[in-house]
Amino acid sequence: MSRRPLIGITGRRFELSLIAGSDPRYGKACMDSFMSAFATRIAQAGGMPVHLPYDADPDDACEWLSGVVITGGQDVHPERWGGDASVVRGVDPRTDTNAHDPERDEYEFALTRAALDRGIPVLGVCRGLQVLNTALGGTLIEDLPAGPIPHLSPQSAPTDGDAVHVVRFEPGSTAARVFGPSMTTNSWHHQAVDRCGDGLIVTGRTSDGVVEAVEMPGAPILGVQWHPEWMDSDDPAMSWIVDESKSRQEAWQ
Repeated sequence: MSRRPLIGITGRRFELSLIAGSDPRYGKACMDSFMSAFATRIAQAGGMPVHLPYDADPDDACEWLSGVVITGGQDVHPERWGGDASVVRGVDPRTDTNAHDPERDEYEFALTRAALDRGIPVLGVCRGLQVLNTALGGTLIEDLPAGPIPHLSPQSAPTDGDAVHVVRFEPGSTAARVFGPSMTTNSWHHQAVDRCGDGLIVTGRTSDGVVEAVEMPGAPILGVQWHPEWMDSDDPAMSWIVDESKSRQEAWQ
């Protein structure tokens, strides 16, 4: 029986004071937080989820990982991609989960590059897609204008997948092979890809033209703007990262 591929999952770091009911004596202590839905879906698809704190050196981690998932969260700092730095509030990301987090940016950019250098499969989810894009020199739309298609869910929290809009995929692309010609997805983002980073191409959009999927031809790199971990039914993105990670693991055995 072959072992499950080890798939690294990124998270965030904040003070315990943000957790309701936490002991005030430990309020300034920090904890690393990871969305459990990622680990659950990856395990269900046949992978072994591994949480990656900022202290897990990206180069060392990529020596034993077979796949990487860059997860969702706060906006990438605009200085990373030439955006408007005036939107940065200067708030400590340890005490405000919406604040820009330069430490997280630094870690995920380094992890992305380390994985790409080694041919390790990467799945970028929401913010993770934007990390992929900006780490490769791409840019973002700072704040999507209101339009006929909702991109920032009216719900305050994900509920039963919260299907919002249809994404259509380019024929012949990895995205089309994984998801089919189109797919109804959830949506919790106010930014989107503007100019693609080096080597990336757009392979999924909503009918208003907003980029919802990117990939790198010839490499196991896929970014999706929605949240596959929160879809009501199993999202093929999770099976894709596990299958690609298994292939890499087998190739190196």
